[in-house]
Amino acid sequence: MTTRQLARRSLQKRLALAYAAGIYAAGVFVLVFVDVPLAGIHAAKPAGHPSSSAVTETGSGISLPQLLAGSAVALVVLIPVALALGWFVAGRFLRPLRAITATATIISAGDLHRRLDLGEPTDELTELGHTLDGLFARLEASFDAQRHFVANASHELRTPLAGLRTLLEVALADPDADADALRSACQEALALGGHQERLVQALLALATSERGVTRWDTLDLADVVEGVLASRREQAAETGIDLAEHLTPAMTAGDPKLIESLVANLIDNAIRHNHPDGHVQITTQTSGAQVALTVTNSGPVVPGNQIQRLFQPFQKLAPDRHGRRDGYGLGLAIVHAVTRAHHATLTTSPRPEGGLSITVRFAHGSHPSR
Repeated sequence: MTTRQLARRSLQKRLALAYAAGIYAAGVFVLVFVDVPLAGIHAAKPAGHPSSSAVTETGSGISLPQLLAGSAVALVVLIPVALALGWFVAGRFLRPLRAITATATIISAGDLHRRLDLGEPTDELTELGHTLDGLFARLEASFDAQRHFVANASHELRTPLAGLRTLLEVALADPDADADALRSACQEALALGGHQERLVQALLALATSERGVTRWDTLDLADVVEGVLASRREQAAETGIDLAEHLTPAMTAGDPKLIESLVANLIDNAIRHNHPDGHVQITTQTSGAQVALTVTNSGPVVPGNQIQRLFQPFQKLAPDRHGRRDGYGLGLAIVHAVTRAHHATLTTSPRPEGGLSITVRFAHGSHPSR
């Protein structure tokens, strides 16, 4: 018998003894406080001629020794009865717990579709079963998301590696390759290496964001946006994207690097997924107990039912738009992770004329714990 079975039997024994003790105590209570007072009551019985019912005489009732002897026998008989009833009741109460234990033992990372499905009656153990079913469902979704993430990340990393290998093999296999051909191959290899480097940096940013906030510094969202815009204006000018900002002081608290990553990914996403000669508008404002950062951009029409999917890793509305491979489908996933780490709210709405409007609302001032 395993340790779990021994522990389960031990719990049933303890409950059975507790129930039996309660039943036995109730029996003793009845004998002491009910039967003993009856011993002093005199019984009335008829006397005289059988046809005369009016003449009676009193005689002594049950004697105390007789009562004590009968009570002792009753208490002895009550012991196995109380133990049997206690064992039966404990088994009935522990049956849902055994079902929970057995199913939880079977469930593993590869068998998370199993559920307890406890039926009636509705009690504390049934509520525990429903809670565990919800936990198993969330674990299953988490494992599925992790498997998809690993598969997508492996594919994204393998593609440039395969291209790099092919490029180098072709360059080495050409006996007539001159310096210009080798230089061109090296430049293409550097471009593929840069693609891998940016992908790894994006994955690290996503992992850091999902880890949570480890430091809370007071900062101004307007200053963070100005710093990011200064490094993005040249990129926007190359594609004819007009960057317009309306920045007012918006003091909040958080991890400066994570918030800078959020702002950078919002702006990069607005520039990348835009029309030539389009526009991007960035605003910061304070409203009551919240500060808001809003990024609005023109671009293709985004179906409303596709918005939530875009915040999952490696999800794109239209892969390789404009023939560029500078997007990995991680930008909005990083934005979502940073927002969640800062306990902020994220609101996204598609624009009827095309593009998106994304607003992130942070708590105003310092960290709430302060």
